[in-house]
Amino acid sequence: MRYLLSFILVIVSLPALSASLVVTADRMLDVKRGKLINDAVVVIEDNVISQAGSAQDITIDNDARIIRLGDATLLPGLMDMHVHLTSDAATHGYKRLGVSVPRATLKAVKHASDTLHAGFTTVRNVGAPGFADVALKDAINAGEITGPRMFVAGPSLGVTGGHCDNNLLPFDYAQTSDGVADGPWEIRKAVRRNIKYGADLIKFCATGGVLSKGTKVGAQQYTAEEMQALVEEAHLRGLTVATHAHGTSGIKAAIRAGVDSVEHASLLDDEAIRLAVENNTYLSMDVYVTEYILSEGKAAGILEESLAKERTVGKTQRESFSKAVKAGVKMVFGSDAGVYPHGDNSRQFARMVKFGMTPLQAIQAATINAASLLKQQDKLGSVEPGMLADIIAVPGNPLEKIQVLENVTLVIKNGEIIRQPED
Repeated sequence: MRYLLSFILVIVSLPALSASLVVTADRMLDVKRGKLINDAVVVIEDNVISQAGSAQDITIDNDARIIRLGDATLLPGLMDMHVHLTSDAATHGYKRLGVSVPRATLKAVKHASDTLHAGFTTVRNVGAPGFADVALKDAINAGEITGPRMFVAGPSLGVTGGHCDNNLLPFDYAQTSDGVADGPWEIRKAVRRNIKYGADLIKFCATGGVLSKGTKVGAQQYTAEEMQALVEEAHLRGLTVATHAHGTSGIKAAIRAGVDSVEHASLLDDEAIRLAVENNTYLSMDVYVTEYILSEGKAAGILEESLAKERTVGKTQRESFSKAVKAGVKMVFGSDAGVYPHGDNSRQFARMVKFGMTPLQAIQAATINAASLLKQQDKLGSVEPGMLADIIAVPGNPLEKIQVLENVTLVIKNGEIIRQPED
């Protein structure tokens, strides 16, 4: 009897085996080969994809939980390589002076949820004050709040009075942004500080910007020597580097310094495009956001100075995008969400197609290309066995109508169902 009781106690104490999760749909996009798989089935064990393919090739356990989607397309979770989750699209210019870091962080909780429910299971947050993005990432990873998988930069680095500084207040207030660093050794120290407090990558401002007061969009800010010191320091520690760069000379100097991605890349010339191709530098070009800035920006507080800059640079950026795509430059999806509302990230896909990409290229920019930039291609970016279970579904076929990506019906992140059709 003692042995029987001991055996029963052991059985009771064993953890319950979790049933597999199965998702079926009329089709699935193989983003690597650019082909649709009909009668698609994906099997998830814990947080990993164990099987993926056509139904005739898949074995399903009798006790599996099955989600049947019908006329839908399965894709990898989308990845946005340029977001600011602590920024609010309704609060720009002088309005931002009234928002504390704690308040911005609390807003970011909602922004993170909105982003994930829109189908973006991974994001790269390229700049946040007070390491608020690190706190947000940690809370998501701990399961305390809902949000995408985050790769974060902490405070963006930049010159005194540059795009990454706060130039809204006069001298009397002595206001300087967290990431201001001048000169090679001060910059190296700033890189080391960001790493100390949890940054996964380094982001810096190579040129002026649209939404900063008193900067010229095309003007280079950091010198070539400063950029080289920054990139070298980051790469020594195994971190990638993203640079905000609109102007031509700043883009080229940053590429020569070895940056991994150039953000915005508005004023490209032939040499800049050639350098990007030769150095395998990724471009992250926010070709939708100009529409929000020019239509809604004034009401949100964007300065007239900034609106004027956007009117000048927006059209040229889209022309640069078309030239870069035609030249075969590596591209990732980067929306600059935070300038416009979080959760509307997918609106950019249609513009990427309009200005030169095929639907497949646009989707690859937000999947396999983004995973490669993050050095996560063995875990993320495709739906195949062994990958983390980040999966979305959209109605219809995105290769025929890219806009269907704006209507995500299923979101699974890391094997957890975030959103499904009955919602």
